[in-house]
Amino acid sequence: MYDREVRYKMEETMNEARIEYTEKGVMHMASRRCQLIGISPASAVLGILTQFKLPQEFNLDVPEARISSVGCVLTRTYTNNTVEVRFLRLLNDKELHRIYVFSAHPNHRDHVMDVRSW
Repeated sequence: MYDREVRYKMEETMNEARIEYTEKGVMHMASRRCQLIGISPASAVLGILTQFKLPQEFNLDVPEARISSVGCVLTRTYTNNTVEVRFLRLLNDKELHRIYVFSAHPNHRDHVMDVRSW
């Protein structure tokens, strides 16, 4: 599936995010904080401590931008405590714009949110 998909341009960003996943089957729901370093409509790069066991599938939340429960699949783990994930659905332009508005990255300083779009 992913080998036939179009590659989207990765945009640098700096947002606080959270991953949620289940441990021990369905018994325990765990949550970890992470940094959203880069994002595209189909994938993201997350900065997270990888010393613990990171599951293959989890949900990504970006609370500042009010984006919750985006299904993710872990594709690659790097040694500098970053991971690359693929989304189970494409993010639309409205969700990406919200992430850029709340980003602390200098490239997104000029993005503003239209109050009527919320």
